[in-house]
Amino acid sequence: MNQNVNYTTLISVDQLNQLQASGRPLMLFDCSFDLAHPQAGAAMYLEAHIPGAVYVHLDQALSDKTRLAAAAPTGPENEPPDHEPPASGGRHPLPSREKFAKWLGSVGFANGMQAVVYDRQGANYCGRLWWMLKWVGHDSVAVLDGGLQAWQMSPPRAGGSGSSAGGINDAATPGATESGNLPPRAPSHFAVKPAITQLVTTTTVFNNLGQPIQTLVDARGAPRFRGEVEPLDPVAGHIPGALNRPFNQNIGADGKFKPAAQLKAEFEALLAGRNPATVVHHCGSGVSAVPNIIAMELAGLGRTALYAGSWSEWCSDPSRPVAKG
Repeated sequence: MNQNVNYTTLISVDQLNQLQASGRPLMLFDCSFDLAHPQAGAAMYLEAHIPGAVYVHLDQALSDKTRLAAAAPTGPENEPPDHEPPASGGRHPLPSREKFAKWLGSVGFANGMQAVVYDRQGANYCGRLWWMLKWVGHDSVAVLDGGLQAWQMSPPRAGGSGSSAGGINDAATPGATESGNLPPRAPSHFAVKPAITQLVTTTTVFNNLGQPIQTLVDARGAPRFRGEVEPLDPVAGHIPGALNRPFNQNIGADGKFKPAAQLKAEFEALLAGRNPATVVHHCGSGVSAVPNIIAMELAGLGRTALYAGSWSEWCSDPSRPVAKG
């Protein structure tokens, strides 16, 4: 294998094994999570994970809920000392790029490494880390296609780092903590570089409503999109003019992303002649929208934008319009 290959969208189990065997700097991240039970992801990790993987907690590492926890009005006067304000609103506010970079350094991740991210929920949560690494300028990050399930189903063979394909660590992992972290790794320095993903604000979405320069794609399930149910946010419905593409429609029966040609045909049918470059993805809180971003990139339709605040930020202001049906 060419050790200079950078994986930037998907990586297969076979490719991961080759990458491990090459000795190239690599870090694996397990992003398993459950919105209804926020501590369940760490328990899943402790039960089974790819050897050497770092556990990433959606609420703690990939979100900045400082303001939400304080239950105080937003504003600089309400920020803790030395706290960088979140980069978005909603139920899972993005941390600042600088704060996220500090977290990367704290787990030993550096700019020269290849990142491989996975979960066991159809790329619903690991996509967040994939996008955020691009957001801080790191292109060498790939989603393990098929997630932990694909790893577990693969036949044992020689791997890297003293492991084998299909091998797992379990609750007996020495030193694993209740949060799912392995023993502390030597910290490194991660330098923020220019973003290679586009983050869109609520103001931009509002100002471009109904304009041909913006095509909103909502990744929530159809009943939530139509406003028939709303289990997580205070208001049901969707942003006027949005199209609906539930994120799990990108995954085939084998648990992996559908072939590129199939994804392209499905997105072109959804867009119905609209320019793919105008697409802005969102969902409930900016997490499950990312598989749609990955799918469009796999389909050759370009890297599209993310409205990270998503429906949870949009509906927080009753003056913003809401559509149903």
